Amino acid sequence: MATVQEFSFAEFVKSILWLTFWILVIFTLIILPIIFIVLFYVPAPEIAGIEMNPYLLLTMLVNPEIGAPLINLTLDQPLFRVMVFPGFTFAALFATAIIFVERKFLAKMQVRVGPYYAGREVFWWARSLEGLLQMLADLLKLLGKEVILPSGADKPIFWAAPVVLVIASSALIAVIPAGPGWVIADIDVGLLVVFAILGFFPLTALLASWASNSKYPFIGGLRALHQMIAYEIPLILSVLGVVILSGQLNLSKIVAAQEPYWYILLLPIGAFVFFITALAELERVPFDLPEAESEIVAGWLTEYSGMSYGLIQLASYIKLYALAGLFVTLFLGGWMGPLPLAFLGPNAPSGVDMFGVELLTTQEAVGILWFVVKTFGISVLMLLPRGINPRIRIDILLRTGWAKLIALSFINIFIALALLYLGVAGPAGPVGVISP
Repeated sequence: MATVQEFSFAEFVKSILWLTFWILVIFTLIILPIIFIVLFYVPAPEIAGIEMNPYLLLTMLVNPEIGAPLINLTLDQPLFRVMVFPGFTFAALFATAIIFVERKFLAKMQVRVGPYYAGREVFWWARSLEGLLQMLADLLKLLGKEVILPSGADKPIFWAAPVVLVIASSALIAVIPAGPGWVIADIDVGLLVVFAILGFFPLTALLASWASNSKYPFIGGLRALHQMIAYEIPLILSVLGVVILSGQLNLSKIVAAQEPYWYILLLPIGAFVFFITALAELERVPFDLPEAESEIVAGWLTEYSGMSYGLIQLASYIKLYALAGLFVTLFLGGWMGPLPLAFLGPNAPSGVDMFGVELLTTQEAVGILWFVVKTFGISVLMLLPRGINPRIRIDILLRTGWAKLIALSFINIFIALALLYLGVAGPAGPVGVISP
């Protein structure tokens, strides 16, 4: 019988000192030389012919007025858009905020408290928010947990699956416009790229479950494969009506085609089918059969722990942000608000300025604000069923996807064709206006 070792303060201090010693050794022998190599041997990047050396960056921190023109030029750099906005950093922060909102929102719906203590006593102004720092606490917990590899697992696939999911979820953001001109990859077949990327998720979930070498993850992986395939087909069919009316696969041009009227007013059935199938694609309640805790522990995620589990959750919420943004782009006018800017008249804001340098135009600032607000609203609607709906049986789930939703998708296509041929809407009609 194993005995539990008693706590010893001397051993605790010894372990802290030992850990500090190794941190200093690693920093001195590895991290510090890398910093010197980067500073002295790697050429500094240039923006508009100006070398961004460390001295200039420190000067900009002390005197931001010097860096205002460079900030304006940085916003137009592809690297900034990929890494910061509307790319990975913004998506990760949005996902973190959505996790916190979900936990507090569902707690209030079910007369619970939710996150309460973390951050409550740190900031006096945050006491009413309760648990403001819970996400940071969870991150530190996941970083400190051991990542356990099951015996007999396929190591390369087991380790690669969480990373592949994060990359695929982040790739979805590249073609979704967050504002006029604010898109990473404004390509003519952006909608096809979205569906091509979505095709990676069922295969990755199945491979991750198979690599775990356990029956519960494999059952969950098979469920995920059946569910995602059953619902990806109506998901694709539901947006064909939008393609018919706009005559475009470019997401920015689809938004521009909705200037008179949003497509949710013309194609409500398509919007409904897209929303339901997006919930199934995200494996959200009531479509959480692949992770049914009461039946198969945690589905295909069962054997993942520590930061590998955290990466899968991060990928899931980034994917939620991407699908909510795609819904806004296709059916809610993207970055366009319900009223044009001309409605504000002379009271319209003059854009975002910094020391006399215009960082964002009025149209860009208002467009980004509307896109974020609408995407946040759709994300909250996607979280809502978790607090009010029970899990449905897998036979009902599959029958709904293969029969009912596909039938509704075809009805939506016939409505779009009728609107097109009657001249009510379409690329050449009064509703859709596209660029040649």
